Amino acid sequence: MACVMEINVYEKSGVMVIELSGRLDAEHAEKLRTEFLKLLEKYRNFAVDCTKMEYLDSTGLGAMVFCMKSSNEYGGALRLANLTPKVQMIFEITRAYRVFDIYDNLDAAVAAFQT
Repeated sequence: MACVMEINVYEKSGVMVIELSGRLDAEHAEKLRTEFLKLLEKYRNFAVDCTKMEYLDSTGLGAMVFCMKSSNEYGGALRLANLTPKVQMIFEITRAYRVFDIYDNLDAAVAAFQT
């Protein structure tokens, strides 16, 4: 199987959901940054669904930080949902969980924007 990353986006209750599947690594980080900047032209609040994310490296994590900071600069927010065990381990090792708002499921991440 090829090492690919797919980005699927859709709106849910006024929040832009970014569904990441595959590998978010050095090879694919720029793709996420580019797609995110396009979305940022229209949207401010994002929920990243990591259910199908198989792998995350430091460059991929950097891309996620970039997305979060970019949305914050425009008065929005970025929340994460459904971290897989491998991805969650990266967040624990790097202590990135201190920086991101992380939710157990997508509904909770989206609902957090409504409060």
